[in-house]
Amino acid sequence: MIKVDNVSMKFNLGIEKNFSLKLFFINLFKSKKNKPKKETFWALKDVSFEVKKGEVIGFVGSNGAGKSTMLKVIAGVMKPTIGKVTVNGNICPMIELGAGFDPELTARENIYLNGAVLGYSKEFLKSKFNEIVDFSELRDFLDVPVRNFSSGMTARLAFSIATIVDPEILIVDEILSVGDIAFQQKSEEKMKSMINGGTTVLFVSHSLEQIKKICTKAVWLDHGTVKMIGNTEEVCNAYYESQMK
Repeated sequence: MIKVDNVSMKFNLGIEKNFSLKLFFINLFKSKKNKPKKETFWALKDVSFEVKKGEVIGFVGSNGAGKSTMLKVIAGVMKPTIGKVTVNGNICPMIELGAGFDPELTARENIYLNGAVLGYSKEFLKSKFNEIVDFSELRDFLDVPVRNFSSGMTARLAFSIATIVDPEILIVDEILSVGDIAFQQKSEEKMKSMINGGTTVLFVSHSLEQIKKICTKAVWLDHGTVKMIGNTEEVCNAYYESQMK
């Protein structure tokens, strides 16, 4: 269903950026020695793996290991510098919940806006509107601008919209750690029901217990490379031991 073939991802990092006209002219008169050098950072290096239909793959690794970048490349948000990703099936990426919201609009308006961004028609959203609201438990706040929402409330609304249909491929990045405990349990149960329905899942979490509980297989990324891939328990234990040294 998903094939990641020798994928590498490079970012150009500038030590200094010209945010103003003043800085632009200052840099014109700087000697070449004093000018900031461009640096490159390889977030992913020659990563390869395959995901079969119905598998639940967990990604573990420290901050900056390349986990979120990998998910964004698979979701099509980023194009790899080198390599190729082949995906067969429609994707629901839950990478940055609420990223498609307009803070000036109400929750009611953002349901239609964010739903449209995810590819849902207005008629479909109308038919599912009450279901979205009931799951989010935000009916009393429908006409409140999202700028006044807490991060947990925003996550509730975004998760409720994103999971209104069961996609073939679900990409989840740390979203089960947002919101209150009751919502975390509720969203985890929703994800389990999608898994039981045959949805293929790619899941990033710093909670090894969540990875062990949900995932059938794990990938350990370390500084952009695959350190280990295989049985969830074995990969998580190996990663944990490395962090304790």
